[in-house]
Amino acid sequence: MRSIFSITRKKLEEYFLSINEKKFKATQVFEWIYRKNVRNFDEMSNLSKDTISKLKEEFEFNDIKIVKKEEDELVKKYLFELSDGNKIESVLMEHDYGLSICISSQIGCNMGCAFCQSGRLKKVRNLTVDEMLLQIMNVEKDVGERISHIVVMGIGEPFDNYDNFVDFMEIAIDPYGLAIGQRHITVSTSGIVPKIKAFADLETGVNLAISLHAPNNNIRSSIMKINNAYHIEEIMDMVKYYISKTNRRVTFEYIMLKDVNDSKECAIELAKLLKGINCYVNLIPYNETENIEFKRSNTSQIGIFYDILKKNNINVTIRKEFGSKVSAACGQLRAKEMGE
Repeated sequence: MRSIFSITRKKLEEYFLSINEKKFKATQVFEWIYRKNVRNFDEMSNLSKDTISKLKEEFEFNDIKIVKKEEDELVKKYLFELSDGNKIESVLMEHDYGLSICISSQIGCNMGCAFCQSGRLKKVRNLTVDEMLLQIMNVEKDVGERISHIVVMGIGEPFDNYDNFVDFMEIAIDPYGLAIGQRHITVSTSGIVPKIKAFADLETGVNLAISLHAPNNNIRSSIMKINNAYHIEEIMDMVKYYISKTNRRVTFEYIMLKDVNDSKECAIELAKLLKGINCYVNLIPYNETENIEFKRSNTSQIGIFYDILKKNNINVTIRKEFGSKVSAACGQLRAKEMGE
């Protein structure tokens, strides 16, 4: 039986047409689920008993469960248990522009980035569409407030779960679904070039972020296995294609690793790489974990790196850090719970 949260409104319209029902009933169902938060087909009073009976035969209301929550100022980190017992994480952050949630797209990750805690726990499976959506819906229920921004940057590589991500995105931006503005959603990829092209061809307003983390192939290949499949030159060509198709600015994420990618020379090389591209760089102070040997760049070194990019006319920010009392690194809370 399928989860009702896993189906887009367009596919639900197709389902209703296939059983000789009017397709507008899909919109009615979406309004009950996402506007009125109803979790029982019997409560959908503008649907006939026959229609409700058919829905019950095809769909179910499933859920995921919050099993742990860590809190600090302006941040809440959630550990969810899925129906099969696997666990995933989400992080809620409070900004001056509203509430933003970082969600997971897979259980574990196969990208194998050397600095990443979540990558230590290999991919078990992709998250389903509903498992991505329910992270948002359950956190909204927990805090009693509407979430205005989504970043798909948690555990997993979204473009390694591309089809489910696309359906999730469609429900998230649907005015009868979560009704979140396209420009309030960001998806991050480590650089799966064919999927970046597919995403560009969708021509959505959803923001694209590239986990770059190095200015050249030598450094990037040493910390990111994906670079052995898709070199920086291929990624940059596809980023230019994406911009030409969407006219949207691209974010480059750059984790600052002490004595790895944080030198003045790296900053100069990065500035040359990104010259003339409609983008900005998000410098990310590294969250150290006891299981991984990488160290965080000194604050002064991050400042020097930032200044070099600025002087070379590269738009750059340093990511705001949230509470030190939560398991800050992506995958850290899940790893602790699993005894890793």
